[in-house]
Amino acid sequence: MFLLQRPVAELAVVADSFHTKPLRQFLQSTGRYQVLALSLHKVQLFEGDRNALDAVTLALGVPQTMTAALGDELTEPHTTVSSHGGLGSGHMAMHHGQGGKKDEIDGDAQRFFRAVDRAVLEHHSRPSGLPLMLAALPEHHHLFREVSHNPFLMASGLTVDPQGLTQDELRQRAWDVVAPQLEAQQSAWSDAYAAAAAQGLGSEDLSEVAHAAVAGRVATLLIEAERQVAGRIDQSTGRIDPAELGNPRVDDVLDDLSALVEKMGGQVHILPAESMPCHTGVAASFRH
Repeated sequence: MFLLQRPVAELAVVADSFHTKPLRQFLQSTGRYQVLALSLHKVQLFEGDRNALDAVTLALGVPQTMTAALGDELTEPHTTVSSHGGLGSGHMAMHHGQGGKKDEIDGDAQRFFRAVDRAVLEHHSRPSGLPLMLAALPEHHHLFREVSHNPFLMASGLTVDPQGLTQDELRQRAWDVVAPQLEAQQSAWSDAYAAAAAQGLGSEDLSEVAHAAVAGRVATLLIEAERQVAGRIDQSTGRIDPAELGNPRVDDVLDDLSALVEKMGGQVHILPAESMPCHTGVAASFRH
């Protein structure tokens, strides 16, 4: 069971195969990401997209405070914090300085961030496969990136104290960072398709793509999210038999094509119509 963060269009399909395109679009990493809201005194993780950003319950192995991460190894004296609400409450934490050398504090911070990085990678980034955005003060960005080994960590992040933002403000500012990268990724897929098509290794003809998919020749498939083509794909020949979607043995051809390409080891990306490189609803790059 998957809890979706945005609604999908109502659709009832009865067929020999499951209709998974709306779910596939949601689960693909494109447009979805996680945000690590990090300070020396609090760790929070969020997951979402343009429309929603929800808190993620941290795994037990993820330290949520420096004391939890370092225990007896924590250098004293240290700054203490009186909490007046976490992210989303609109209130700031009150910091009370007690001194301490900067290099000792930075050393503790690096060890804390290293423990957080290792645990988030193991328990959240690898299982989800989602890009990870860091939201932290500028100096903490530097320290965290020095020790991070998380390949999902995005190059761009939010240089801000996350505790000073409401959850909706965090969502909007995170999307402002992600949107240009998403557009660049979608443009790269379109450009790759155009390059393949120019060499005779790409097609937007649905019949040709279906035959290539059955033969295992499709390397990358771009599918228009909202389009439906009622019919059946002959799994042995790739022939498409048009039919009415009300037929209990008929599904959306584009949905079945997506499942077939993934079964054959290809990649599938579900894109909005305005991001597709063609107007047929399908664009495939071939292996050979």
